[in-house]
Amino acid sequence: MSSVIEPELVHRAAAGDRAATSALLTEVRPGLVRYCRARLGRIGGAYATADDVAQEVCLAVLRALPRYRDQGSPFAAFVYGIAAHKVADAQRAAIRDSAVTPTDAPLEQPDAAPGPEQQAVATDLARRLSVLLKKLPEAQREIILLRVAVGLSADEVGAIVGMTAAAVRVAQSRALARLRTLAGDALDEVAA
Repeated sequence: MSSVIEPELVHRAAAGDRAATSALLTEVRPGLVRYCRARLGRIGGAYATADDVAQEVCLAVLRALPRYRDQGSPFAAFVYGIAAHKVADAQRAAIRDSAVTPTDAPLEQPDAAPGPEQQAVATDLARRLSVLLKKLPEAQREIILLRVAVGLSADEVGAIVGMTAAAVRVAQSRALARLRTLAGDALDEVAA
């Protein structure tokens, strides 16, 4: 949802137009997947849970769409409000269900997925980024995820988090400066 969704498309989808609903979901889904992946990360080296949550968000948007009324805020605020709740539910469920999961049956053909080295490097990088993001205050973390991972405008993020676009830009700038400092400190620790 890097571009603003046309209100007419939202209106037609809310009125039950199947083509508009399909176009609307096609437009919002990539951003939702990025948002859920950024918030939930990988579990067992895969984004399956985050992708499932993104799908749940799409379904929840579909169910809520007939009741949607434009109240002056961007449609993204409506969508990412639902996404934030679904992500929180998934995080609570992951804590409850933190038992060992059974492994899949062995593959009958070679796996084209990245090898163990590439997976280890990617997992380590994702872990380091996650650790750095967790050191930010919740509001700054949410702004970074929505602006950088999802690609929303400052106006759209402002509507979601209840800030002006200017305040979002300032908070984003401060969060990025803090991340640079934290990343520098983390690299210094590794080098020592």
